[in-house]
Amino acid sequence: MFITEIFKSIQGEGTRAGLPCVFVRLTGCNLRCTWCDTAYAFHGGKKMSVDEVMERVEELATGEEKSAGGTPFQGKPALQKVRAVPLVELTGGEPLLQEEIYLLAEKLVAAGYTVMIETSGEKFVGRLPREVIKIVDVKCPDSGEADTFEMKNLEAVGENDEIKFVISSRKDYEFARKFTREHGLSEKVKQVLFSPVFDDPEGKWKGLEPRQLVEWMLEDGLAVRLGLQLHKFVWHPATKGV
Repeated sequence: MFITEIFKSIQGEGTRAGLPCVFVRLTGCNLRCTWCDTAYAFHGGKKMSVDEVMERVEELATGEEKSAGGTPFQGKPALQKVRAVPLVELTGGEPLLQEEIYLLAEKLVAAGYTVMIETSGEKFVGRLPREVIKIVDVKCPDSGEADTFEMKNLEAVGENDEIKFVISSRKDYEFARKFTREHGLSEKVKQVLFSPVFDDPEGKWKGLEPRQLVEWMLEDGLAVRLGLQLHKFVWHPATKGV
């Protein structure tokens, strides 16, 4: 499989925002959203086996802590390796384009990780292990990729999963509001996320002011969660590997 980067950071979005997480970013995407902030993952990448990815994830997820005992010769507390970061996210690009993703997901689950996957919604998510937490996008009109959502995904998601709309305008908001209500998303999944587009640091696109989105949500009484990309507040918005 081709991997753009594997790194440790905080989870920036969704119901687990703020938690330490190991990210596996796969290379390649078949969509071209106008506001995409990870276009560097479209091409290239390093070829790695599933086992090599697992090994790197384990390296990043494992820390050391002092045990209660000591070494036989020095009497100092021994260091014991422990899994400090149990959360792993598979992302991209579009991770479901690579067939090895299913074996990787299975192995991560079997190893005891809490596994999330972030996907565009264009590919069917039903082949993934049931334990994998699926964060599934529904592309709004201004993304330039409207009508790409695989409707079978509405039957494949469940109470542990999340559906996300990235919103850049009132038009996007009205689309997301209608889709959420028509399909009863709040009853299907753990959380529906409305995330405002963040201003591009290079000025390629204009973002949506979060306060404006909040006012629309409150006015309509939607049972959805505002999603802000926390990592873009902690680091510069264009920073990679965070």
